[in-house]
Amino acid sequence: MQLKSIFEQTKRASKSLALISDAQRNEILLAVADAISSQKQRILEANAADLARMEPTNPLYDRLQLTDDRLEGIAADMRNVATLASPLGHVTKQKTLPNGLRLCRVSVPFGVIGMIYEARPNVTFDVFSLCFKSGNACVLKGGKDADSSNREEVALIHEVLEQHGVSRDVVALLPATHEATGEMLNAVGYIDLCIPRGGRRLIDFVRDTARVPVIETGAGVVNTYFDKEGDLEMGKAIVNNAKTRRVSVCNALDCLIIHENRLNDLAQLVGKMADKQVILYADEPAYSALEGHYPDHLLEHATAESFGTEFMDYKMAIKTVCSLEEALDHIDRNGSGHSEAIITQDEQTARKFQTHVDAACVYWNAPTSFTDGAQFGLGAEIGISTQKLGPRGPMALEEITTYKWLIEGEGQTRP
Repeated sequence: MQLKSIFEQTKRASKSLALISDAQRNEILLAVADAISSQKQRILEANAADLARMEPTNPLYDRLQLTDDRLEGIAADMRNVATLASPLGHVTKQKTLPNGLRLCRVSVPFGVIGMIYEARPNVTFDVFSLCFKSGNACVLKGGKDADSSNREEVALIHEVLEQHGVSRDVVALLPATHEATGEMLNAVGYIDLCIPRGGRRLIDFVRDTARVPVIETGAGVVNTYFDKEGDLEMGKAIVNNAKTRRVSVCNALDCLIIHENRLNDLAQLVGKMADKQVILYADEPAYSALEGHYPDHLLEHATAESFGTEFMDYKMAIKTVCSLEEALDHIDRNGSGHSEAIITQDEQTARKFQTHVDAACVYWNAPTSFTDGAQFGLGAEIGISTQKLGPRGPMALEEITTYKWLIEGEGQTRP
């Protein structure tokens, strides 16, 4: 089928979503969640085919892999989305003009949301649940690494939709080709909003190529500053969790910034990372502090390229600074506007850090691993926006709606 035909069918099907009540949407979401739980084996078999094409040493392998527990987590997130209040029909502004015209601004769906993502098959279900709950149809463009998983997941969604009398065209999956990406980005009149979710190369390509509206998400160069007043035990837990919980996700720690007065504590601060074989790229002061206290084969000298890099691997840079101002300058030059953190017991320092840092999420004494729609109580997420125009940070139901003005009169005319 020509891709234009797919876009046309999805656009047409999006109009039918306005006729479905929130209760019906919730019923279908719960049915899809139940299908995920009851038909895990078919999804896992498709996922196994994808995994067989990727080396287990690839940092993206963990992102690609689905398990019983992960599928149950996906189903639980979908059930949670079904419990959330509808984002549609909210009156966000209301007024009566001196001439008697009554104005009302009300939340509505975008229409058709295009989603481009890489080796993350969980995104297929997350995007469907949020789009469907918010009355949006979706066109999905996954990467070739996860194509078997994505196709099985969309097939399952289509089966449930048809069982409930809803057009399967409200969810479409494009071929996993570069050409399909280009066509989606140029589908003016069909795609109302495109959201890329992946690495910097993908984000840059979409931003530079698209003729449809785009919200940038995903790319995360994440820093954490351990201040001279940082608590060591707290710091050990935060830094280790931020780096090693899941290294392939966008909220994972890429650079530890440490005040020079705390270099004697650096070996303890990062010691547990040796258990996960984390390679550290340390600047000269940090290297000297770690030499002999961290495995030699995991300790390397930092280069200019070590900073400002999103590793998505068991790798981390370390930068030594002599002041908060120097730490802030390093983040200004090397951060991506995603998530940044400070570890300190000094409230004044923490508040200055949070005020100055220009990022979607700024943490004090907590790991950046919490930057996630579900963790923020949003049910799930469609992505994490790193831009300032429109949504910023974890995007869920509210962020994928727009609004329209409803105007009522009694025959008034404009002079």
